[in-house]
Amino acid sequence: MASTDLRNEITCCICLNLYTDPVTLRCGHNFCWECIENVLDSQERSVGYSCPQCRTRFQERPTLQRNTTLCNIADHFHSQEERPIFCEYCIQTPMVASKSCLTCEVALCDVHLTVHSKQPEHVLIEPTISYRSRKCCHHSKNLLFYCAEDAQCLCVSCLPAEKNRGHEICLLNEAYRQKKEKLKIIQDRILQERDKIEKQVQSLQDHLKSTREKAAGIVEKVSVQFQDIRMKQDTLESRILDEISKHQEQVSLQVSSLIQQLDNKRDSLSCKLTAIEELCQVTDPLLYLQADNGDLMGHSDENLKELEVPDLSDDLLISTLNSDLANIMSNLHKGYYVQEASGLLLDVNTAANDVHISDDLTTASWSDVHQQRPKTPKRFATRRVLSTTGFSAGRLYWDIEVSKEGGWRVGMAYPSIRRNGKSSLIGNSEKSWGLRSFNKHYSVKHNAKEIPLACRPSCYKVRIYLDYAAGLLSFYELGDSMRHLYTYNATFTEALCPVIVVWANAWVRVLK
Repeated sequence: MASTDLRNEITCCICLNLYTDPVTLRCGHNFCWECIENVLDSQERSVGYSCPQCRTRFQERPTLQRNTTLCNIADHFHSQEERPIFCEYCIQTPMVASKSCLTCEVALCDVHLTVHSKQPEHVLIEPTISYRSRKCCHHSKNLLFYCAEDAQCLCVSCLPAEKNRGHEICLLNEAYRQKKEKLKIIQDRILQERDKIEKQVQSLQDHLKSTREKAAGIVEKVSVQFQDIRMKQDTLESRILDEISKHQEQVSLQVSSLIQQLDNKRDSLSCKLTAIEELCQVTDPLLYLQADNGDLMGHSDENLKELEVPDLSDDLLISTLNSDLANIMSNLHKGYYVQEASGLLLDVNTAANDVHISDDLTTASWSDVHQQRPKTPKRFATRRVLSTTGFSAGRLYWDIEVSKEGGWRVGMAYPSIRRNGKSSLIGNSEKSWGLRSFNKHYSVKHNAKEIPLACRPSCYKVRIYLDYAAGLLSFYELGDSMRHLYTYNATFTEALCPVIVVWANAWVRVLK
């Protein structure tokens, strides 16, 4: 609908065709150059000039001003219709024109072109039906020259004009060549500038990507750090509360003992008072003197000693709390550093013969083909492999990727763990700690005690975090955000080696 409306706007009301060399009258209406020229020629012999559309009258023959914008739109529509231009000399069998002569204003095929005039004034161009756009609007002659100062195309009759004297004027083709060369230089500069900008944009995008990755790494490290701080605070809080409870219990026992002693003494005194009262009621001197009142007479009148009542050592507890908090803050001020266990490799010398180890020593996968490795004291009997590196200090972590199928267990173990038997199973003795995934469920195990976890696996990446000095071993899931799974508190006595266990169809890869 929009295209139809636009077509109506560029249709000449005289010939009812798309504009050809459209020009504008002073009243604002547009017509084909040739159409309005014919109308004005016919009006010249009558009462005067007027617009064929609005009937606006003109005292003199109106000057025709070429409408460049409308001409470009009309040419665009002409090109979209793709109507061929035929040779105007071919009468019986029309042939497609190959050139047009601006002087003769005719289209020529290859045959008639050979016999056409070769004089310089006969300018040949690509086939066109729009000749007026190539002619001077004042003299109706071919535009063959170009004024660089006015940026206008001129005909031969325009050259002597006063306004063109002293201007740099050259042939149209020469001006075209020069301008095209300048445009080519500008194009090359723009291309270079664009390439430079594209490189800068790519560099900035790479920097942005690197910044995001770096920020993600820092976020993970900070998350682990604050997790450790919260864990230390929770541990400290629990210890202080336990100390308060113990002190309270000790004070309670001591005070209860004092109360019992005083109750006993009070009961003894009450008994003596009762005996004295009964004795005082005896009126017979003989009976009174014969009564056994040795204990009563032996009562001491000494005042009771001041009791030393125990109390809670709140100053000591607060001092301990402040001291431990200061230590935590001191470690934080020193720069809490968590190191990635980079370059972690699996030790083939410990791998069981039903575990395949990749060539880069980073992936362990279950294999039903015996690996034919020699039997050595270090080699596990089944399913397990240790890393080549052990850790006995520092704070560090290592990340793994796991398979969607099969069961696996990852964790830490002392190098002295047995290589066969029940105690060689990860988590089955005091020498190993492990996180297990089986049938879409998590569990942790140490010293033969297995604890099912409420959370289920939601991704296939896991982080193991170790703070050797603090005795912390934590497991995290690395999904869209890091999720804490479980933390062991222990006192480590040997170096700890990462360990991997794989069951049927499972694999585990150490991430770099």
